[in-house]
Amino acid sequence: MRLRGRRGSRNIEDRRGRGGGGAAGGLGVAGVLAVLAIGYFTGIDVTPLLQGQDPFAQGGETRAPTPEEEEAAQFASRVLATTEEAWAQIFPDQLGLEYDPPVLVLFSGRTQSPCGGASGATGPFYCPADGKAYLDTAFFATLSRQLGAKGDFAAAYVIAHEVAHHVQDELGILPEVNARRQAAGERQANALTVRLELQADCLSGVWASHVESLLDPGDIDEALNAARRIGDDYLQKRAGRTPQPHTFTHGTSEQRSRWFATGYRSGAVRDCDTFAATRL
Repeated sequence: MRLRGRRGSRNIEDRRGRGGGGAAGGLGVAGVLAVLAIGYFTGIDVTPLLQGQDPFAQGGETRAPTPEEEEAAQFASRVLATTEEAWAQIFPDQLGLEYDPPVLVLFSGRTQSPCGGASGATGPFYCPADGKAYLDTAFFATLSRQLGAKGDFAAAYVIAHEVAHHVQDELGILPEVNARRQAAGERQANALTVRLELQADCLSGVWASHVESLLDPGDIDEALNAARRIGDDYLQKRAGRTPQPHTFTHGTSEQRSRWFATGYRSGAVRDCDTFAATRL
């Protein structure tokens, strides 16, 4: 993705360097993040793999970001700016509305949100209580080195996906689905969550279609590969389990990549109605 010389977003809240991270069970931080990412995307209890230790125990010290963390933060800021520009155009053109962008909180190790504590265990997420997306930039390394989703556009897709949840919040979709999930049983709630996540994948594709002038050859393939690598079925197999569809919360690899591709091909929000779709 061609971001050199592009502006960064002002909607960044930088909490990096507040508290420390470490190693657990000899895995090292990268290995720990890989295990926690699998747990996040699959709902599998990964505590035994971490031997009961907290790899992100927070101390009182502060530290300067590493060069790799600083590069990741600048990248995230520039990607966020592209989402602001794209959705600021899409909202009035397609929806007749004005877009209010989210804040992206960058942290290292652990932080707090109104939706609960954020750490490598939670993975990137959007909190509707404060309208902010949360990202430990170390997740980019996990995505590339441990999950096999390489390339800068794979990382950009992760950011765009969390911004897409904010888009759902702006459109009233997220609060409606949350209310329906609270009133539903576990299986039905999971099924609703899958539709919500696949819609966010599709909306990520809509964003990608509106930043096509910034894309390098192969960028869309990187995003599609990332979508496949974080499918529920793929991650459950990776964790040594037989995929159990009733436990899925994000969708299969095929579904995630197909819905991203749908949004990218059409560039239209109307084509991302996963809740009306008979086939996911």
